[in-house]
Amino acid sequence: MTTTVTDNPDRSRFEITEDGELAGFAEYFRHENELAFIHTEIDPAFAGRGLAGVLARAALDAARERGADVLPYCPFIRGWLTKHPDYVDLVPQAQRTRFGL
Repeated sequence: MTTTVTDNPDRSRFEITEDGELAGFAEYFRHENELAFIHTEIDPAFAGRGLAGVLARAALDAARERGADVLPYCPFIRGWLTKHPDYVDLVPQAQRTRFGL
């Protein structure tokens, strides 16, 4: 199986596909140099495969490559960050307490 994560800026979301079929997405709002993640969803037909974690990592890696600040309003992205402290630096220091990081 081939899993791919791509940014779809026209829909303001990162999308994850498996063998070309849309499996889920992480919606964001972009403002200047900030990416505010607001919702992550995996289609129930793809549940239990770890795709949400793959999606989160790829989206956050893309944010890092762009030098963007991350605001994790989405509970899944916020939870993923707490489990992967090496990504917490993407959230501005002044915002970390606000998100429980």
